[in-house]
Amino acid sequence: MADPTQRNGEDERKPSGSDDADLSARLSSLNARITKASAQRAEAEPRDRPTSDSSAIGQAFRLTAEFISGVLAGGVIGWLVDHQFGSSPWGLIVCLLLGFCAGMLNLLRAAGVVKTARSDDKQ
Repeated sequence: MADPTQRNGEDERKPSGSDDADLSARLSSLNARITKASAQRAEAEPRDRPTSDSSAIGQAFRLTAEFISGVLAGGVIGWLVDHQFGSSPWGLIVCLLLGFCAGMLNLLRAAGVVKTARSDDKQ
């Protein structure tokens, strides 16, 4: 049987005490550098970053619903005006445009770009 310490007739180099000390020193140095780098990375990242995008998706659905509801309400009112007064298609066109404007205004209010209609600043 072959000796497991020999490979292809060559003697393997056995680690000595100085190699172990050198390896331990390199390992502790690497560990210190990894700890320092991870601390710097933690400081560089924003702390109040959301853990998931569920709130962003909810906000997107809310803004979409605000806009679409304004346009649909304008379309329904315009169709009713046309049906009631026989002014086809002008009631639908005018009310769709007004619904678009109302939807945009609702969208901007929901996003916080424009103040709400009930502002407490009025005096």
